[in-house]
Amino acid sequence: MNRLLLLLLTCLIFPDWGFARDNSSLLARVTVYWARGGRGGDRYTRQHKSATGQRLQQGHCAVDPRKIPYGSRVVLPDGTTLSAVDTGTAVRNRKAARRSGRTSYERNAVVIDKFFENKRQALAWANSNPPFVSVKVIPPNAPPLATPNITNSQPIALSPPATRTNPQASSGSTVKPTIAVITPTGGIVRNPLGRLGR
Repeated sequence: MNRLLLLLLTCLIFPDWGFARDNSSLLARVTVYWARGGRGGDRYTRQHKSATGQRLQQGHCAVDPRKIPYGSRVVLPDGTTLSAVDTGTAVRNRKAARRSGRTSYERNAVVIDKFFENKRQALAWANSNPPFVSVKVIPPNAPPLATPNITNSQPIALSPPATRTNPQASSGSTVKPTIAVITPTGGIVRNPLGRLGR
């Protein structure tokens, strides 16, 4: 009984031992490299050759394949999705994280090297973004995100309805809709089922 309790407590304290991380968020030091415009890439990068054999282009990145498998999608905080297709020695040994990290958490971060066509684009992106960010890694075998299936959708009315004349009324009086909800912004909102709401 004591052994079972000890095993249970160990699994609760160290949950990463028993479960693989998928769709996980992790701290990364994001660096840049480029194909043209000076030092920043090796001979293979200048020829747009990646470690997986794919031609390098915008939206690709270099990763440590032991931490982030090739084919994974890396989602940056701004919503940009990068495809993990390349690697390099500075990425594998986390040189940038070890040198620029201020805390042990930052020094142990993985390094992701984002590819750009030229040096100007790369340095502009690097100067406008923080060096350490929390990224989401989606493994290559993950199912695609589900999209909502709305078959009979109605547009949402954002302006008050126009008044209409009643053809059966002989006096030409105007008839307003009987069901109308005006939101604080002044518009009528209808959900896809035709019901009124906010």
